[in-house]
Amino acid sequence: MTKLEFTVEGLPKPAGSKRGIPGQRQDGSLYANVVDDCKGTKGWQAVISFFARQAYRGEPLTGALSVSFTFFMPRPKGHFGTGKNAAVLKPSAPAFHVVKPDALKLARAAEDAMTGIVYRDDAQIVLEHIAKAYGSPARVEIKVNTLE
Repeated sequence: MTKLEFTVEGLPKPAGSKRGIPGQRQDGSLYANVVDDCKGTKGWQAVISFFARQAYRGEPLTGALSVSFTFFMPRPKGHFGTGKNAAVLKPSAPAFHVVKPDALKLARAAEDAMTGIVYRDDAQIVLEHIAKAYGSPARVEIKVNTLE
């Protein structure tokens, strides 16, 4: 059984909706460039890929996988008091990160970033746990386990 755990610091970015931009080659054939609507996703995925390569050096895993992503997002300044209470959380501050980006899109970006490095295809993920929370520093904690 392979167990892999690593943390990537940085502000997690989602894999947004995809859209195709049609084009035509000089020979008349058509093509589409697929782009992600979320700015910053490619850079975030490059950081995840880098840390995945540091954490896992073997051939990409095959077979069924269990994956866990815990995303820690920074709290807005409005969640804290002012002046001498600047480090104190207001009683009205929400306990859970219930605003965008949504957890599934965050996981999608991380899954894609590890494809071809940790595993051959993200379709191998048969069990997945995704969580979002407030935390500092902003980061994602990733766990991958083989199930076979």
